[in-house]
Amino acid sequence: MPLNHKNSNKMKKTFILIAVLLSTYPLIGQEVYQELTEADIEAYNHTLDSIENSFSYQYGEVRIGENIARLSVPSGYKYLDTKQSKYVLIDLWGNPPEETLGLLFKEDESPICENFTYVIEIQYSNDGFVSDEDSEDIDYEELLEEMQKSAIEANPERVKAGYPSIQLVGWAAPPYYDAKNKKLHWAKELNFDDTPINTLNYNIRILGRRGYLLLNIIGDMDVLPDINRDINKIQASIEFTFGNTYSDFDPKFDQVSAYGIGGLIAGKVLAKVGFFALVAKFWKLIALGAIGVLAGLRKKLFGRKKEEEMA
Repeated sequence: MPLNHKNSNKMKKTFILIAVLLSTYPLIGQEVYQELTEADIEAYNHTLDSIENSFSYQYGEVRIGENIARLSVPSGYKYLDTKQSKYVLIDLWGNPPEETLGLLFKEDESPICENFTYVIEIQYSNDGFVSDEDSEDIDYEELLEEMQKSAIEANPERVKAGYPSIQLVGWAAPPYYDAKNKKLHWAKELNFDDTPINTLNYNIRILGRRGYLLLNIIGDMDVLPDINRDINKIQASIEFTFGNTYSDFDPKFDQVSAYGIGGLIAGKVLAKVGFFALVAKFWKLIALGAIGVLAGLRKKLFGRKKEEEMA
């Protein structure tokens, strides 16, 4: 998406380069704007192209973690390995440092493309063997009410830690547990800081011997039909390797988690900074914070020309 003076629409989704822009153009965000030079534009486009060309995607079968799981990249998607995914999550998208096993992007999208919709992050928790004995006894509506209350109670701590406040609107897709394959999925509809567009957080958990795999999907609510169409093949694409599966659990040697299916859904693993502490990830938050900066950049580029036309 090259930047030029003729098409301002190509600037709309450049938020992931805000850090680069701020370091290159220190006057952005101030009340006084100066016109960008051709050299500025050329440097911008060069930076954009360099980032885009640095990504190396994988297809087919991929071993992830320390051979703890096997990923068969689903059709219509591509995989970015751990190292590159950390660069995207932390350096480009501004998330706090964390461990990740990689990212799945739609085949026709990338971390800095204009038509970006959603991404699937893969993680692993070694919190212990999660018993599914409570799976048939959970009242999901009651659980939702508890989660909504917890989200409100945790907001002051979230804001203090530098995260936006969150309202859990409700289930975007109610929890479903596949007892045979030990796979769980559900989706939440979230609102961040009373923004006009709600966010979808789709969660997939695959239970294993010493923990579970986490697949988290975040995007606007309007991507839900797209995800619902692909959810089965996404879930089927990743499995624990031999010796790490749920059936490999040995009570004599393996740790048991302090929570079951209900606790997994409720998000007890996010208790470090309060409920939902790390769910506010990826491009949405960066985009919201960048609106003012991009508006300033547009004014900087086109404001003077408009004034001249009106004179």
